[in-house]
Amino acid sequence: MLSICFLVLKDGTVLKGKSFGAKTPLSTELIPGEISSAAGEVVFNTGMTGYHEILTDPSYTGQLVLMTYPHLGNYGCLDEWSEIGPEDSSCRPGVKPSGFIARSYYEGPIGPGRESLSDFLKVNNRFGITDLDTRALTLKLRDEGSLNGVIVTPENGSKLSDNEIKNILAYLDQFPDMAGRNLVEEVGTDKVVIENPKGKKHVVLYDCGVKANIVREFVKRDCKVTIVPSSTTSKEILSFNPDLVMLSNGPGDPAMLTNQIETVKDLIGKVQLTGICLGHQIVSLALGAKTFKMKFGHHGCNHPVRDEFTKKVFVTSQNHGFAVDGDTLPSGVDVWLVNANDNSIEGIVNRELNIQSCQFHPEAAPGPEDSAWIFDAFIKGLK
Repeated sequence: MLSICFLVLKDGTVLKGKSFGAKTPLSTELIPGEISSAAGEVVFNTGMTGYHEILTDPSYTGQLVLMTYPHLGNYGCLDEWSEIGPEDSSCRPGVKPSGFIARSYYEGPIGPGRESLSDFLKVNNRFGITDLDTRALTLKLRDEGSLNGVIVTPENGSKLSDNEIKNILAYLDQFPDMAGRNLVEEVGTDKVVIENPKGKKHVVLYDCGVKANIVREFVKRDCKVTIVPSSTTSKEILSFNPDLVMLSNGPGDPAMLTNQIETVKDLIGKVQLTGICLGHQIVSLALGAKTFKMKFGHHGCNHPVRDEFTKKVFVTSQNHGFAVDGDTLPSGVDVWLVNANDNSIEGIVNRELNIQSCQFHPEAAPGPEDSAWIFDAFIKGLK
């Protein structure tokens, strides 16, 4: 039986629900200035399926994910669906978001060999809340922007007291905003890992929290993939003699990644460079552009993107709360791809320096597969 819990937002909104997954902390367990695993930036995802892939996506680190699709958990969880990159440190949880928010949580039977969504969250010490109005919450975040929040259990089991709410809001007042957070050290490999060692082309993948399917897509195209930590220097990267350096996706504010940006600056002009999501933002920053925090970001697998060269539109999977400011792109950098909904930048190219990058996720996990051709474009390059 699910127990009573609450989602409290920084602006004072209090939403009653029921908990699943790990045991939700009491309000008295929240210590101002410390990062609780039940707190984070609340963002909404418009995907209709793929919750397991979403929960194991390192880019969601530090966030509470609200699913707009109302019914979750009916097909369970299976490790082979996970998007955690190769050799992700075993001390880190398999579920990357701090928590999961659902309108309706399924508690019935699931397929053989699978574990329930609640058990999957529980074993990873992550928290779920269900039986609340996710439509109203989504509209609030759409209109007002993403907000920090926390999932808590009341002291008396059924209601938060005024004093508890006061303490929770004091905690959230000191909880860091996503803008200004460097979360890359919490994800990714901490050692060099090689996949498909006999591949024809050599890709060095700079791991800021890579999704496993990015690696699979390069291997599928017969690439040797050398995955290196995000602390790797440019000299060390070049020593691998790569045909291509790929900067991965990952969590947090790209502008805070000064070491990674400096590393990429030193690689520019020396090797072919590509990037996906956070990697795209790092490449853009290294070229001299700026990034900004979006109102509520793009999270889901139904975002239309237009190729500015061919004018073709395709549907993409996306997960980002920051974007590149097009007005700050330097000379020589062309806008390759744009979001057909809001015209935000979804990809850039610099032909002279052989640089291509995209903001969305062409690895399609969860789908769609419309943009898988991006990997072929990356491997082919511009020269």
